[in-house]
Amino acid sequence: MFEISKEFHFSASHVLERLPETHPCSRLHGHNYETIFFFESETLNEVGFIIDYNELSTIKKFIDEVLDHRHLNDVMRVNPTAENIAKFLFDQFKPEYQQLSKVVVKETPKTTASYAAKG
Repeated sequence: MFEISKEFHFSASHVLERLPETHPCSRLHGHNYETIFFFESETLNEVGFIIDYNELSTIKKFIDEVLDHRHLNDVMRVNPTAENIAKFLFDQFKPEYQQLSKVVVKETPKTTASYAAKG
């Protein structure tokens, strides 16, 4: 199985709901997010790519226009945890990129959440 990945960055704020008031994430705060999109395939195209990195420009455009410097509670219909952001991005781009296998979201250098295709 061949696999590639592409990383994108954005900064955004959020408030995590349903946490105790004393929890630091229950207050308005932000992160410099790193997202990593993974693509896999058993075969390569005629050039020798799973997918040309240039074809991923729609992901960058979406992140820049919809997520960057936004309040994620206003963008997402679910509590904007790292786990839910990973699934949100996966669901947004899986129809366009069938080779998409996983999305990883990092809120900090030490914390990672991901959502992957079944199977």
